[in-house]
Amino acid sequence: MNTKLIPSIFTLANLLLGVVSLVFTMDDEFVIAASMILLAMILDGMDGRLARRLDAASPFGKELDSLADLVSFGVAPAILAYASKMKSLEAIGLVISISFALCGAVRLARFNILNISTYFVGVPITAAGSLIALLVLVGNRMPVPVIVYPVIMVLLAILMVSNIKIPKY
Repeated sequence: MNTKLIPSIFTLANLLLGVVSLVFTMDDEFVIAASMILLAMILDGMDGRLARRLDAASPFGKELDSLADLVSFGVAPAILAYASKMKSLEAIGLVISISFALCGAVRLARFNILNISTYFVGVPITAAGSLIALLVLVGNRMPVPVIVYPVIMVLLAILMVSNIKIPKY
């Protein structure tokens, strides 16, 4: 097997988990759906490291990673939060969920053209989406007021498209 394909396999597995999360969300299996997002986060952390270690980093890999991240950490958490916690808010809950995903797309597009290697501009979508998944998991274990979900989602959406510099570790 060509070792240069290994990072892309991890990226595609990240994407697969995002899609699986959406399927579990449609089946009202919210804990499993949130868990899939958190597993995708682990794979997302591995693909870039593998690409650098195997000298397999490429523009294709960067674009594929962003597409996978949009599904796994933008769309999947937004739909999960809406379906599991914010449906009762009706249109406002849906608008907030869609806005979260859209801000994630803008954040990823900006990331792809900036090419800054020492820090992130705005909160990474991986962190924002994973926090939403974690919040849903916590909300299934203990009572969390419904208002917390839209407030956190709006805050994270704004932070994703902000100009805040976050160091890369």
